[in-house]
Amino acid sequence: MEELIIIGGGLAGSEAAWQAAQMGIAVKLYEMRPQKSTGAHIGANLAELVCSNSLGSNLLDRAAGLLKEELRRLGSLLIWCADQTALPAGGALAVDRHAFSTLVTEKISNHPNIILIRQEVQSIPDGTVIIASGPLTSPALSSALQSITGTENLYFYDAIAPIVTADTINMNIAFYASRYGRGQQNEGDYINCPFEKEQYLEFVQALRTAQRIPLKEFEAEIRSGVTAGNKTFFEGCLPVEVLAERGEMALAFGPMRPIGLQNPHTGKRPYAIVQLRQDNVSATLYNLVGFQTNLTFPEQRRVFRMIPGLEQAEFVRYGQMHRNTFLASPVLLKPTLQLRKRENLFFAGQITGVEGYAGNIATGLVAGMNAARYIRGLPPLVLPPETMIGALCQYITQASIQNFQPMKANFGILPPLGLTPRDKGERVRLYAQRALENLERFRKESGMVLEGK
Repeated sequence: MEELIIIGGGLAGSEAAWQAAQMGIAVKLYEMRPQKSTGAHIGANLAELVCSNSLGSNLLDRAAGLLKEELRRLGSLLIWCADQTALPAGGALAVDRHAFSTLVTEKISNHPNIILIRQEVQSIPDGTVIIASGPLTSPALSSALQSITGTENLYFYDAIAPIVTADTINMNIAFYASRYGRGQQNEGDYINCPFEKEQYLEFVQALRTAQRIPLKEFEAEIRSGVTAGNKTFFEGCLPVEVLAERGEMALAFGPMRPIGLQNPHTGKRPYAIVQLRQDNVSATLYNLVGFQTNLTFPEQRRVFRMIPGLEQAEFVRYGQMHRNTFLASPVLLKPTLQLRKRENLFFAGQITGVEGYAGNIATGLVAGMNAARYIRGLPPLVLPPETMIGALCQYITQASIQNFQPMKANFGILPPLGLTPRDKGERVRLYAQRALENLERFRKESGMVLEGK
């Protein structure tokens, strides 16, 4: 039987290797560390957690908690390892990062169907392959990816704007409109948050003085603003706080310009405006246009809630500016995580456009199962969009390519409930209940048999 080649021994690659091996497939897992460093990792273990040691909430009324419960029910190795190495963290799943990566490495290294090869892969092999090389994909492999996907479909740096849930925007203050009345019928395509002069000046000052995330050494290009891959930063994509430093009116004449807009609540043109653009088909998520930022997450929550109409906004994704290699997945990938023009080439992890440890694990699980099924001549699996795993795969492969940016698990990407309860707690309870019911039904209908650890 054909073997499966997996490139990258991070969270996604390790999970993919385990899932395929459990299905009887011979796997060769390539990891370039410790022979070649990424600049972010410090050890040689598989599945090293570079940033936080927390995998997020374990509670079912949190999107991250629901995602992890789905992964447990589908036999995820890495969530099992996280549970085995968990530390006290309230409702979150935090781990001893060394114990976690050591356990993953032991399980993968000792699996009879997996060969771990410590070597950099500089080109894409023939045969069935999963690329799970992560956000710090080596230059050689990045070049190979550009050749097969097209240079315009591979991004090397993120400039991510925050996203809020639509039902937490105060529409008694905000209003729908497009500049000069363009857009859909009478409402317009954007939600607009209007500023009076004093509100604007206070907001600019808060941006200037807010705490920022220190950039890592390997992100030095972002500081200098040089051309990186097919993207040039800073003039075309400046962090909003950097723009604010250029002058009191820099934002009012830039992304916050009010030209062509009239506030229907007052009948006047606002002094400044923040526009929110619809981010998903069901219009449950909106992103802040032009608000890429490097502020810390707590500071984003504090400062951006100064925006009129966003005082109680719920952020499902915070803004970021950091080095990251990811695909234009809506153009390139199927929900099965197969490349559209080469069905035996799969992708998993951050390179697909998912954010968060559990999201990386989830795509590794899907890619590993589907690559194994491909080798066995079985149809690939597409998890129901009502599940968090299915919704993530659907989002990254079907989102609008014009504004596509990496996404983490959140309830806003799930299909709306029929009759949506006003109470948030009841709403997320129903989302979770529906997700797990659909997952169990899917498992039975697809005949999935889960092996032990």
